[in-house]
Amino acid sequence: MSVSIPFQDEASQHLSTGNITAYMQALGQSARLAARELRQADTGLKNRALAAMSTRLADSRGRILDANAEDLQRGRENDLDSALLDRLALNDDRIDAMIEGLRQVADLPDPVGEISDMRYRPSGIQVGKMRVPLGVVGIIFESRPNVTMEAASLCLKSGNACILRGGSEASASNAVISDCIQAGLADVGLPAGCVQVVATTDRAAVGEMICMPDYVDVIIPRGGKSLIERITRDASVPVIKHLDGVCHVYIDTTADPAKALAIAVNAKTHRYGTCNTMETLLVDAPIADLILPELARAYAEHEVELRGCERTQALLPQASAADEQDWYAEYLAPVLAIKVVDGIDEAITHIEQYGSHHTDAIVTQDYSLARRFMAEVDSSSVIVNASTRFADGFEYGLGAEIGISTNKLHARGPVGLEGLTTQKYVVFGDGQVRN
Repeated sequence: MSVSIPFQDEASQHLSTGNITAYMQALGQSARLAARELRQADTGLKNRALAAMSTRLADSRGRILDANAEDLQRGRENDLDSALLDRLALNDDRIDAMIEGLRQVADLPDPVGEISDMRYRPSGIQVGKMRVPLGVVGIIFESRPNVTMEAASLCLKSGNACILRGGSEASASNAVISDCIQAGLADVGLPAGCVQVVATTDRAAVGEMICMPDYVDVIIPRGGKSLIERITRDASVPVIKHLDGVCHVYIDTTADPAKALAIAVNAKTHRYGTCNTMETLLVDAPIADLILPELARAYAEHEVELRGCERTQALLPQASAADEQDWYAEYLAPVLAIKVVDGIDEAITHIEQYGSHHTDAIVTQDYSLARRFMAEVDSSSVIVNASTRFADGFEYGLGAEIGISTNKLHARGPVGLEGLTTQKYVVFGDGQVRN
């Protein structure tokens, strides 16, 4: 395979003159050509590319840390909050995790080329489905520079070319990581257009990328609500995304109290800033006076602020009154909304009205109620008797994930390698013609 792609030099020239539209078009053309070459790449070649990237990453550790220090200093000068600075920061452990992540992706089964559902038709032809790459994936993300390598590895292993646009706050770190990716591709003879990191912080680049259907097949945004809202609103390219993570746990009257306590505490307090963290707890009225005081004591140990309906406040005087906006809230913080409900019908109605179709769980010993909850709750993950925190690609056995989708079409839930592919029909014949 050739290393050179003609539009690479053209892109650099356009960037130097500030022509963002022409620059992004050149990246798109380069990616589209590279996607054709990637369709010819076998699993061994893709894995060798990932290994080469991991070697280049390890060799560039010092450069990455220096660049990241520059990003952090600029972030502090721009008054980034502590949570954003933490996501931005790289250290030896996080670089080691990036290297290990490349090795883990290389170890994952390659979905490309898998043929399924083969069957004979009366005409004698065989019809089946083959799993194939999407083509060119555009990924727009904020803050975390380790996402650059994570996204590159997943797209490459699934046979997709990708265009990556990281946040301006991580521009120096992403530039060095991009160098490692390009060097790794060159080491094995894959074209530079397989993985391109947008080399400008100009926001116009995002607007161009999401409106290039001739060159980009799908957009995946990873970041805050405002970013995802903007991309969903303005994109003319299909978007794989979730907007909010308003996740619920419903505790049914038949629930085992010990299981309910463990699940409800873990779902809220394991990590506060994740999209699969519980934000609203629903408790069946007959069990509320038993379970809520126990839960309140556990939440107090974690300094979780409670906001509740009137019936919750009657049982938990320390809870402040929840208003309508609390039921819609994705707090991403040690704050929890609690509502006492009259059975599964009210619980499902509440989830349908206020939820975000991300992840919702029921704690119950009633098999019929569990089946009904699974059938009627319209979320990308529905969980019975376990924490919402399990809604994660690694926990589902997918390996790394590119994000979580609440879309109805194509990919739904955690998006791993298979979610970055699609299927086409394949037909085998032996000279048949249609009568």
